[in-house]
Amino acid sequence: MTNHGTTTMIIPRTIASFSYRVAIGYEPGVTRRDPSPVIRVGHTYFVWYSKSLTDETGYAATIWYATSPDGLVWNEQGEALSRGGKGAWDEHAVFTPSILVAQSRFFLFYTGVSEPFDNDNGGSRATPTAIGVAWAENPPGPWQRCGAEPVLRPGRNDAFDSHRVDDACLLVRNGRYWLYYKGRAAGSSPLETKMGVAIADQPAGPYVKSLRNPLIDGGHEVCVFPSVSGVAALVSPVGPAGATLQYAADGLYFQKVCALQPPAAPGPYREDHYQDGVAPDIRWGLCHQADPRQTPRPYLLRFDCH
Repeated sequence: MTNHGTTTMIIPRTIASFSYRVAIGYEPGVTRRDPSPVIRVGHTYFVWYSKSLTDETGYAATIWYATSPDGLVWNEQGEALSRGGKGAWDEHAVFTPSILVAQSRFFLFYTGVSEPFDNDNGGSRATPTAIGVAWAENPPGPWQRCGAEPVLRPGRNDAFDSHRVDDACLLVRNGRYWLYYKGRAAGSSPLETKMGVAIADQPAGPYVKSLRNPLIDGGHEVCVFPSVSGVAALVSPVGPAGATLQYAADGLYFQKVCALQPPAAPGPYREDHYQDGVAPDIRWGLCHQADPRQTPRPYLLRFDCH
């Protein structure tokens, strides 16, 4: 990566590749998927993820967490966040967690769905999703929801995210909190997913969606991280911008850097620890293996960047 004048550009000397090893292996009847970014507190690494005993998807999950002394050997610790109460917007399930460290606290962002729930095989009649947040003084919890309502809901009828918002990923830029997420319009398929951002002055919001949305035409999972003075994004192989590394010097106007095959649902180790202005890129993290040709249920892997 180098800087030409006033425009920060990424110059790939080699195309990124990834190697994998098991983090929490396959277990019959158990789904573990969509890990959060990894953080380190003291001498311990933490990760959160969706866990379900019902099916291979996350739509019946709750959020669990695991710890590791070295980032290699992981031990499941227990449930971090359960479903919401009767009549709550997240009564049916909570899944796709993401973590933010800010103001000496820990903020757990997650996607929720209400009852009654219907995925409609990903179709237009599926139940809309929203994004909520809980907080804790320490990574093991206990976690408390930040109010009774989500911090981000689907947009208006003509918006790119009018049907679903999901998969939060947080950055701290210029003293503000940038919540990147994926959105899908009513009547569209998962293959038409796009990425947007909402920005707040406080970790728990209120978050205001950018007028620049959508930022990236494609992707399914959201993986952004600070790079140089801007933001990099690993885009999964969905849509016109799929299977690429993208970069935006201002965090908004993304451009393709190179083609690559990123890990599935990557949660990178956030070596920056969410400190504003720190941009060490990423070296490793956790992802999931969800290929039904290998195992009937997803499980967690560690990936390393090369």
